Amino acid sequence: MLNEKLKDLPNKPGVYLMKNVDNQIIYVGKAKNLKNRVKQYFQSNSSHGLKVISMVKNIEDFEIIVTDNEIEALILEYNLIKKHRPRYNIMLKDDKSYPYIKVTANEEYPRVIMTRNIKKDGARYFGPYTSASSVKQTIEAIHQTYKLKVCNKKFIGGKDSQRPCLNYYIKRCPGVCTGKVNAEEYTSNINEIIEILKGKDKQIVSKLSLDMEEAAKNLDFEAAARLRDQIQGIKAIGEKQKIISDIYSDQDVINYATEGTDMCVQVFNIRDGKLVGRETHMIELDSFEDDVLNQFVKQFYHSRSMIPKEIIIPCEIEDKETMEMWLKDKRGTKVTITVPARGDKKKLLSMVEENAKIVLFEHLNKKFNKAQSEIFCMGWLKEKLSLSQNPKRIEAYDISNISGKDAVGAMVVYEDLKANKKAYRRFRIKSVEGQDDYASTQEIIFRRIERALKEMEQNKGKAGFLPLPQIIMLDGGLGHLNAAKKILDMYKLDIVLCGMVKNNKHKLEKLVVSQGEIEIPASTPIYYLLNEISEEVHRFAVEYHRKLRSDGLKSSELSKIQGVGEKRQRLLLEHFKSIEKIKKADVDDLKEVKGIDSGTAQAIYRHFNEIKESKNRDKNKEEEKL
Repeated sequence: MLNEKLKDLPNKPGVYLMKNVDNQIIYVGKAKNLKNRVKQYFQSNSSHGLKVISMVKNIEDFEIIVTDNEIEALILEYNLIKKHRPRYNIMLKDDKSYPYIKVTANEEYPRVIMTRNIKKDGARYFGPYTSASSVKQTIEAIHQTYKLKVCNKKFIGGKDSQRPCLNYYIKRCPGVCTGKVNAEEYTSNINEIIEILKGKDKQIVSKLSLDMEEAAKNLDFEAAARLRDQIQGIKAIGEKQKIISDIYSDQDVINYATEGTDMCVQVFNIRDGKLVGRETHMIELDSFEDDVLNQFVKQFYHSRSMIPKEIIIPCEIEDKETMEMWLKDKRGTKVTITVPARGDKKKLLSMVEENAKIVLFEHLNKKFNKAQSEIFCMGWLKEKLSLSQNPKRIEAYDISNISGKDAVGAMVVYEDLKANKKAYRRFRIKSVEGQDDYASTQEIIFRRIERALKEMEQNKGKAGFLPLPQIIMLDGGLGHLNAAKKILDMYKLDIVLCGMVKNNKHKLEKLVVSQGEIEIPASTPIYYLLNEISEEVHRFAVEYHRKLRSDGLKSSELSKIQGVGEKRQRLLLEHFKSIEKIKKADVDDLKEVKGIDSGTAQAIYRHFNEIKESKNRDKNKEEEKL
């Protein structure tokens, strides 16, 4: 079947999708000539790496998509990799976690802000940066040097009827809302800021220095002082940028380090000879292949708005010419991908490689320590809780309420000692009146197991309550343990139950099991893991309880009374315990509640008594009709 399909391949550019026996896409590639490229995989070739050999063994079928040119194929390849996440392709993480400096050039009066999301909105984005604090410091320096609009309100040019806010009076904003700001001067400042962020501050400083000297010659010392302060401010914006090259051009230098199946790629962003940013990407490989760098460069620049004139890499890549054409379209001017053999550029590559080695060493160290911690935790749980094998799934439960009101239960799930937030579940207590944590615990355990058994009967592929855990942890002591055990005994399930006992500082110090207590060794991996589970289930329960209370307050009759917001509603309910008791309270009773003044007390009393009087009048009218 494959041989027949290989014969019919076209001599055209496009994308190919390799599939396994389960019809899953395991690799996506791009080709200048589909016929030649795809055939190469199935020919006996000693130059094939381990990854290609392993992949070809798993190929059961393939598909092709023909495109008009190589650039279209390159863009389609990226989109298909992102959509299907094939096993044999590398996939970079999204850049949402990296901070950018955004100049809202799409607005009449642009702002300079920090963002973690790039949108196609006409704004200018600079970055990404590795440190959010350095981004904030840079933006602060910009605002100290240039007076810019800080709010996100939209203003119509020339409109002066709006009152300026506090930022205007403390000289943090030029007062765009007054309509008295010179639009040309504002635009000039924004253009200067953009050039500074591009690393072109030297030219601006030189120009401003000449202007300052001219102003001093003309004895305009006020203007000279203002220009001096501006020069100092611009220098402060770029003071963290390290000069690493005498060649004042825009470059990205990419290099990597590998150890086994771990790869660290570093990208140094050099603008006008200054290092303005650095990015690190950790990649897990089946085995290292030259194709990884090719894939990395394509994926890295796909979502970038700032494309440099030159990209320096350590070795040749297959799609170099196509990528240069594609990057030229993105940048608007020529982009060169360079592989230097000697000189300053080669030294830059060596520096980036050295940094990659350092980061990779730290990563491997953390990975090793994490693996050791997991081994310790698994071994401790298996031994102390008398398990036949390492626990795959741990569930923890907690109850949250105030005097029995809005009682809720929460379930958090840890699989392979890591929180699986998609498996978390919340329960609104239905069968328990008043405050009874034991009965509430029984209800949520019962409902959880019943749902799991129902899903087993229905043979659901994706179940919300499966699999069942090996360990159930309860926020409480022996009483909670015994209550839950009655439920588990009904089903004869082999699940270990334990209570999490906290000290007076609300820190977990021991586990309670039916055989007795188990001390948790302080400052050990298991101590930190169990405390994390304890705090996480408590947080999740309290969060849900607060949400229900907040929703209840918003919909309560108290919200209709002027001057009674959420805070006062909460205070009233905590004091009186119910709306019915608040309705019966007189003004003096209401004034006893902390935070309720005389006027508010009268408003509350008047509201409920007017309702009573209105109901009585309606009742009397009905009786008169009869």
